[in-house]
Amino acid sequence: MASKLFSSLQIKSITLKNRIVISPMCQYSAEDGFANDWHLVHLGSRATGGSGLIIQEATAVSPEGRISPEDLGLWSDEHIEKLQSITKFIISQGSVPGIQLAHAGRKASVSALWLGNKKLDFDQGGWQTVSSSAIPYHDGEPFLPKELDKDEINKLVSDFKQATKRAVKAGYQVLEIHAAHGYLLHQFLSPLTNSRTDEYGGSFENRIRFALEIVDAVQSEWPSDLPLFVRISATDWADGGWNVEESVQLCKILKEKGVDLIDVSSGGLVSYQQILVGPSYQVHFAEKIKKEIGILTGAVGLITTSQQAEAIVAEDKADLVLFARESLRNPNLGLHFAQELGDDVQWPKQYERAKKR
Repeated sequence: MASKLFSSLQIKSITLKNRIVISPMCQYSAEDGFANDWHLVHLGSRATGGSGLIIQEATAVSPEGRISPEDLGLWSDEHIEKLQSITKFIISQGSVPGIQLAHAGRKASVSALWLGNKKLDFDQGGWQTVSSSAIPYHDGEPFLPKELDKDEINKLVSDFKQATKRAVKAGYQVLEIHAAHGYLLHQFLSPLTNSRTDEYGGSFENRIRFALEIVDAVQSEWPSDLPLFVRISATDWADGGWNVEESVQLCKILKEKGVDLIDVSSGGLVSYQQILVGPSYQVHFAEKIKKEIGILTGAVGLITTSQQAEAIVAEDKADLVLFARESLRNPNLGLHFAQELGDDVQWPKQYERAKKR
């Protein structure tokens, strides 16, 4: 019997050939936001490796929105050309190209992962960060984030809109808004990082306002027949923070606004979070949102085997399974999982000779 993991899923006009998704992962390999051959090979190899959807790393809507100086960006039309070659290749391999649009907020201006992921001061190539409130991620950082005023908020909404227009031109078929992991939209959502007293702070309705404005702006440019995802952190794993109940409330509104799928992660907002980590440790959040709201969800978090992934989809806990570090260890994840589960999937003709052992 065919596995559920390798069944197709249609979302609007796009059909995913299986439920395996490559999660957005920073590569710290861009210059001035421009993609290069590293990104083509990294993302393209996951497409040849059999995954149904490849979501490009957090791609900044403005230079200040990058996590590190080496992050991808889409704040300029000049960024489009190389991205077009990436999306065309992914499509040629029977996979779907997706992009995650993001702004890092107070977690911006840090060095690459292998350089310590440390906050960069201005004389180190860093820049002034911004946030919902002037609250730093770590004590003792070289400068505080600047609290965004209303004009700056409106400018950021426009930045997301313009980046969406460019994403369409670049050929992406799925767009994900990054509202998780302690980045800017999440900083507005959580009372731990949002101490504002205007219409963007205080009540739940006020704290979600910026995220909803971003969704509206993106939808004004994103084709209505293409899937729109939102990634959230279901909980801050910290007392007094954003929690699962608020996530369910938000997702209900997102569904009503036409969002197609919630990519459910958790944490990342505060340095003192206490996460209960273990295999599939975040799946129950995706399951709760899926069943209570009736919306498609994606599950993430220490999912490393085909059996784990198959159970998640077969037991209707989530509709997609996203892989990050496991896909770095194994670019051919989809092909290998199909063999393990006994599914006969099409391999790239260049690799067919290795299909039978």
